[in-house]
Amino acid sequence: MSSALHALGRWAYRARLLVVLLWVGVLASLFAFAGLLGTGTNNTYAFPGTQSQDALDSLARTFPQFSGTSAQLIAVAPDGGDVTDSDFESAVDDAITALGKIPQVSAVSSPYDDTSSADISSDSSAVLVTIQLTAQAVDVLPSTSDALQAEGRTLQGNLPDGSRVSVGGALYSQVNPGIGLSELTSVFIALGVLLLTFGSLVAAGMPITTALVGVGAAVAVVLTATRWLTVTSTAPLLAVMLGLAVGVDYSLFIVSRHQDQMKHGMPPEESAPRAVATAGSAVMFAATTVIIALLGLSVARIPFLTITGISAALAVATAALVALTLTPALLAFARWHVVPKRYRPGHRDDEGAGEADATEAAEPAEAAGQTAPAAPEPGGSGGAADAAGPGDESGDESGEDAGAPAPETPARPGGFFGHWVRGAIRWPPVTVVLITGVLALAALPATHLRLALPDSGSLPEGAPGRVTYDLIAEYFGAGANGPLILTGSVIQSTDPVDLVDDLGADVAKVPGVAAVPLATPNETGDTAVIQVIPEGAPDSEQTEQLVHRLRAMHDVFLDDYAVDLAVTGYTALGIDISERLGSALLPFGLLVVGLSLVLLAMVFRSIVVPITAALGYVLSIGAAFGLTSLVFVDGFLAGPLNVESVGSVTSFMPIIVMGVLFGLAMDYEVFLVSRMREEYLMSGEPRPAIERGFHSSARVVTAAGIIMFTVFSGFILNGEASMQPIAFGLATGVAIDAFIVRMTLTPAVLAWFGRHAWWFPASLDRALPHFDVEGEGLAEEDALADWPAPGATESIAVDGLRAIDASEPIDLRVPDGGALVLCGGSASARRAAVLGLTGRAHVSGDRVKVAGLVLPVRAATVRRRTAVVELGSAADPVGAVVDATAGDARIVALDDLDAVPDAGVREELREVLTGARHGAERRTGHALTIVVAAASRAAAESVLPSATPAVVAELATASRERAAVT
Repeated sequence: MSSALHALGRWAYRARLLVVLLWVGVLASLFAFAGLLGTGTNNTYAFPGTQSQDALDSLARTFPQFSGTSAQLIAVAPDGGDVTDSDFESAVDDAITALGKIPQVSAVSSPYDDTSSADISSDSSAVLVTIQLTAQAVDVLPSTSDALQAEGRTLQGNLPDGSRVSVGGALYSQVNPGIGLSELTSVFIALGVLLLTFGSLVAAGMPITTALVGVGAAVAVVLTATRWLTVTSTAPLLAVMLGLAVGVDYSLFIVSRHQDQMKHGMPPEESAPRAVATAGSAVMFAATTVIIALLGLSVARIPFLTITGISAALAVATAALVALTLTPALLAFARWHVVPKRYRPGHRDDEGAGEADATEAAEPAEAAGQTAPAAPEPGGSGGAADAAGPGDESGDESGEDAGAPAPETPARPGGFFGHWVRGAIRWPPVTVVLITGVLALAALPATHLRLALPDSGSLPEGAPGRVTYDLIAEYFGAGANGPLILTGSVIQSTDPVDLVDDLGADVAKVPGVAAVPLATPNETGDTAVIQVIPEGAPDSEQTEQLVHRLRAMHDVFLDDYAVDLAVTGYTALGIDISERLGSALLPFGLLVVGLSLVLLAMVFRSIVVPITAALGYVLSIGAAFGLTSLVFVDGFLAGPLNVESVGSVTSFMPIIVMGVLFGLAMDYEVFLVSRMREEYLMSGEPRPAIERGFHSSARVVTAAGIIMFTVFSGFILNGEASMQPIAFGLATGVAIDAFIVRMTLTPAVLAWFGRHAWWFPASLDRALPHFDVEGEGLAEEDALADWPAPGATESIAVDGLRAIDASEPIDLRVPDGGALVLCGGSASARRAAVLGLTGRAHVSGDRVKVAGLVLPVRAATVRRRTAVVELGSAADPVGAVVDATAGDARIVALDDLDAVPDAGVREELREVLTGARHGAERRTGHALTIVVAAASRAAAESVLPSATPAVVAELATASRERAAVT
């Protein structure tokens, strides 16, 4: 990956103007599509497969009057007044008549039709009018909505002074959130943090620029998709929030690595591609984990949540793509202006240069983004523990050979971060127990975290829906804002009116039911509708219990009335969604935790690191949920944080926060621990490696954590109910995870385990693929760029090829157009050597280059430049070799020549290879190199073209069947 990213970064740097123009063109096109095709967001929450959604769908067919959304008008009499006074009643009746004439209004209920109506408050101080519409909220025309409000104002003018009128209800329960001052302020704060981090306005502006480009592109795509998909208002807002946060972070990592390299004298044209290759690899890893987690939201099987996750994942993917392409292009324009003047050519005095040179000498590999020649990997896979011998378990961590001169020990890191990490690892058990206890305590309030869909009660104060909601709750009880609907078929009844009346009377006796204002069959007499007003608020536990109680009485109603009643309505639908999402948290949590274990094991080749990271994530998410519950359920600090309503949080808040925080946690883990691992592989000293690795990466991680926290916090103060708890959970979760878990708990755990923190079983090391997130492969390629000699033309070059029972490692140099004969040993040993040298299996050697590429770093490309013919399994050996040599392969390997004993066939193979040498040079520019594996040298040379320079590798005979190349 690092090599591919290096090539991408080099291209973007050289084609800087083209890259900028391409992104400008992409943005312009996407904005045009969004404007022309987008239809706007739709806060319609469909939940297929649940009783409430199925009942709503059935009701829309059999009782179309209930298929659309509804609105409510409440009129409150002046102090001491009575809504049953003739003047007041007459004005309300006139308003009802006018409301019924508005387009898209199907029915308007009059509270005066029945003197015992539940739509007149118990003290006759208020009256409630329900307005049924023919369309869902998203399809209601703006003119209809405006006309309803206008009639409310007309009624207000016709009522006595001191009266109050408000129009709200489900039609007005949602607002489309926008970007406010707090979000914009967070961007400027992020710019300030970047300026302090980089010390350069040019460098600080790049992450902001790339983040805004990524956000613009992603949101434009999401808005365009509204033409074909139901996209809630949360989706684009979440895309903006995540796009800004990760977009700034991803570019920050690349620019930071670039700046560090340039401070140590690396020219910008070399530094920018290298920064993309090294930091960009970690960006790819981090973005991939976030995207996988967000796409994992589909496990809840809720369409709107799946689309929200896809929208957020698109924002993250776009942020990564912009960071990897636009950032190096901007760096090309900036050149040396991304570093302070004292680091630029011609601005260093002799003293400053001397200091820079000294710094360069102390940290050449770390600052330039390179890895020093790696020590053997620790653990069961041929690591440092194996290489050190049995005496290594003595506890001596000096890493010095007896009798050898002691190497110079690097100075311990100083400054703020040096003191931080030393404080964290001074007494590791104390640090671990203390942090675990505090975070577990913070997680306790999460036990009463309540989930609910946002409704009018969560709207900002002053909004029509919120005013109406509060007035209804004051005069009719909180339950009147969230009526339930019971519906069922009564087609078998001969008197459906009496049946439904009796059924409604029984429902009214159920504990928790405040009133049953409506119980009626439809016009055809086949479907019953019973409206139930709960005693509790729509998002209360009391209403949730009532829904379960009514559903539990299903069989009773079926036995007594032969009616299959289902409980539905917006309130019941919200309860179903919350329960489904709550039940999805555990499998989703297991998915992301299991994913983190596998991914981090691939990266760090360790058991302790992945387990620590996963458990740290659990602590972070638990504390984030606990603090969110404390604010949004219990009301702690609700006023200062501008929280409009308390008691519950958005149903999809926990699962979204879990997905996003997972990716960010893995991001910080990689950037911190990978540097510690590099230091340990070079020194073999656990504690000093933790200190130096922490010191080299903590500054950037701190800046990233502060920026994330700032961006998320900006969306808390915005006041949009569905986003506030999500933003708060992410802000607190990021702060806890970055500064407490990753930067304090993780170093303490690694220090506690010492060398054992880097142990990894050999079996797992072989089974798991390697994921290079810090550009180690690129550093290895750079180290071998002039090996075996500058301008060398060897097709195969190997130092220290390890074969079974060989007394000495084998060194090979096969010239371009030459041949390698692998003989001796067992058939499996020779096959392992063939597969290893062609990139198809792991090959063990001190240094290995095939077709000019380093193995195993460029194994994928080596496979494309080589061809292997397994003669033992080929039905037509000659035809198989003809096919292998007809392509663009520069190296052709023939395995198991002993399976072709016929001399005539071998002669044909020799003729094919002779002719193929000339054709290969025309196609590839390189003469064909041949590898032949056979039991004897004579057999192998029998198929080689004449005058072919051959190198012979004699594998020792193994005492047992094992692979010759491991």
